[in-house]
Amino acid sequence: MINKLNRTYKLVLLFFIASIVTYSLISLFEEPFDTDQWKSNWSERHKMVDDLIESRLLIGRRKNEVLQLLGNPKNTSKGNKDFFTYRLGNPPSFFNSEPEYLMVVFVNGKVDKVTLAID
Repeated sequence: MINKLNRTYKLVLLFFIASIVTYSLISLFEEPFDTDQWKSNWSERHKMVDDLIESRLLIGRRKNEVLQLLGNPKNTSKGNKDFFTYRLGNPPSFFNSEPEYLMVVFVNGKVDKVTLAID
């Protein structure tokens, strides 16, 4: 019985440590979206991009609303493609990664899709 309690204690302790490590990593590499921080510090945008995409905050908004929230884009529409792109900075990586951008795609003047794009 003592051996069984020991094993249970170890499993609980392992789960507790894994939870703390997971929470620490998430809070280190991700932040909630903040308009002022997005506009003022483009090199840290990679920390907010997951929250921005997952929250679907931009879906259905018009261009002027997107400009108010995100500021001026790096690139805009080309040809028949209607989109904005925003630089995200360089997230921490063990490898030399391609620069990533947030791509906001418009259909009929409203945001239809928000996704990551690689240069």
